[in-house]
Amino acid sequence: MPRIFASIAALFRSPVAPGVALLAATAAALILANGPLAVGFRQSWDMHLVVAVDGHGVDKSLGHWISDGLMAIFFFVVGLELKREILVGHLSSARRAALPIVAACGGMIAPALIFAAINLGQDGVPRAWGVPIATDIAFAIGVLSLLGTAIPVSLRIFLVALAIADDVGAVLVIALFYTDGIAWPQLAGGGAALALSLALNRSGVRWPLPYALLGIVMWVLFLESGIHATIAGVLLALTIPTASTIDTRAFAQSTRALIDRFADAGENEPHIMTNDERQGAVHRIERHCERVR
Repeated sequence: MPRIFASIAALFRSPVAPGVALLAATAAALILANGPLAVGFRQSWDMHLVVAVDGHGVDKSLGHWISDGLMAIFFFVVGLELKREILVGHLSSARRAALPIVAACGGMIAPALIFAAINLGQDGVPRAWGVPIATDIAFAIGVLSLLGTAIPVSLRIFLVALAIADDVGAVLVIALFYTDGIAWPQLAGGGAALALSLALNRSGVRWPLPYALLGIVMWVLFLESGIHATIAGVLLALTIPTASTIDTRAFAQSTRALIDRFADAGENEPHIMTNDERQGAVHRIERHCERVR
């Protein structure tokens, strides 16, 4: 029994765990949607969940809580990763940062043009062109994780940046072409919460509670304004202060020790690729550097 628990724990720590969970959930959803429980499964998405305080709150269906709530958390997480890459990573130069933005624009414009060309002259096409521009980047990132470390880090970062740009573009399209009216007071309130979160960052506040509370307020206000609430997750992530949790002195000492180990291994083999001790030192140095970033 302990071996089973150890195997399960190892699976959850594995980089492929999100992809496995995603495929398992997808398979379960397909079975439920096409099996004997299909009617109940569809009706469950319409069940309402109310979160209220003193008569004021949010009343949404289960489907809306997932698309507006859980997806906002997803975009908050990828927004944090994106911010790190913009500051010190693969997107730190303007040229590299522009590539996923251009790709996201192309990924929205090209499907809309193809859809309009195929369905030209049919009823409803003028307003339906926005349907094919949606891209399930969240699913793509989950599937990509199945490959683990076999894919370049730059490819994952590219997809994360593409997801953010695609989501912002979709929000703009919905707001400009498919929203009957935007509640400007709520939108202004969400902007004020964003400005306050940014001010806390600039003031050096590192305590997470104020950011969490402002994030909830921002999410509710964006939701009530008519703007897709996932954008609140992205904007909040950009205001979160960046701080390294690595012990720089310990990092320098351990890295020097590994470099000394690399040097002391000698040239026992004709090529570094066949020197197991040197290869081990190189891999450990790589892991040390990844934790610093």
